[in-house]
Amino acid sequence: MPMRDPSVLELMGKISHAASIVLLLLAQALAGCGGIGPGSPNASIEADRNLVNVGEAANFDARASTSPEPTIIDEFRWDFGDGETRTTTQGIASHIFEQPGTFDVVVVVASDEGSTDSASTSIFVNAPPQVNLAIPDFAKTGQTVTLDASASTDHEGGSLEFMWDLDAYSDSNGDGDPMNDAEKLGESTQVTFESAGNYTGAVTVVDDNGATTTSLWSLRVIARTFKVIWEETHADYDWSGYLEQGASHEIEHFPGDGARVISVFATLTLARDILPIQWPEDNFTLDLDVPLSGWKTNTITTHDNITQNATATLERAAMNALPESGYTTTAESKEALENSLLNQPDQRFGQGVWEWTITALQCDPDLPVDDVDPDQGNEWFLEASFVVLILRISEVSV
Repeated sequence: MPMRDPSVLELMGKISHAASIVLLLLAQALAGCGGIGPGSPNASIEADRNLVNVGEAANFDARASTSPEPTIIDEFRWDFGDGETRTTTQGIASHIFEQPGTFDVVVVVASDEGSTDSASTSIFVNAPPQVNLAIPDFAKTGQTVTLDASASTDHEGGSLEFMWDLDAYSDSNGDGDPMNDAEKLGESTQVTFESAGNYTGAVTVVDDNGATTTSLWSLRVIARTFKVIWEETHADYDWSGYLEQGASHEIEHFPGDGARVISVFATLTLARDILPIQWPEDNFTLDLDVPLSGWKTNTITTHDNITQNATATLERAAMNALPESGYTTTAESKEALENSLLNQPDQRFGQGVWEWTITALQCDPDLPVDDVDPDQGNEWFLEASFVVLILRISEVSV
């Protein structure tokens, strides 16, 4: 083998030494990349749940991520998939989702040497139901109306449940929330208010994932309008019977029901004794008691003419005032208006039961025949005529 020039050998040694230095520097620069050096981190992510409702928070945990010794993970870069990002030094994060949909949540872990790795998980964000409520513009007192939420929809097409709170200002279940009292259930409900005013309630719609939407409703309740007419009429009654000496007959009736009594004229008539042996003519008493009015009176039959029947009369006029008639007024119900008009102070005379008592005061003649009274009793006939005002109330449409 030919001998090389010593100068050439010296040059080759210098080149070999320089190459070794370059390789060493390159190895150091590539440490942590491509498996050279300690190595890259390994990312991991978990969520505490994979379904939340809009407005709820989900918690994410990347603390199971690792990095080869002697490196450490010193940064967690979060991307929640809804446009929101965050960087933390700890491996946990909580995020509230304000929009519905499915989102990929990504965490990028970075070591202190700058190496990175990523992991992801998906979360479904459920939209709350949309409440669509149909109620009338107003209602009348005592009128049953329907509150209808059947047009409400679920964004995901699921089933819905409905809870109705009929008073948004009263906490009937005592839980501190006055708008969640489930007083009625179902997609629609019927309500009736007996008093005029503005009423506010709430309907809560719940989807099959537990998301809720509560919507307030208001209903204006107005008094009803009625026309009032007092109709004057004559009410005639009659009774008849037979009574023996000392016996009585009682009658009860209610001439003032649904009316205002103005006057009464009553006549008690006895059958005539035709035979002279039965004379003198008989006499009966007529007693009247109207307990609610505190009125008691009585009369006795008399004979003004021997050729005529014995009679007794009882009469009273202007028992109550004549009221205004033919006007319109408002009230919460027909029954309430009727009750107030029929029971106006100082205009209730004649209300309630009328108690009539007919007693055979005298049925014995002065001259008995063979010690036998030929006239032991008599027939009687009572007529009572009343002038009353009948209350006619009719509702006027609004």
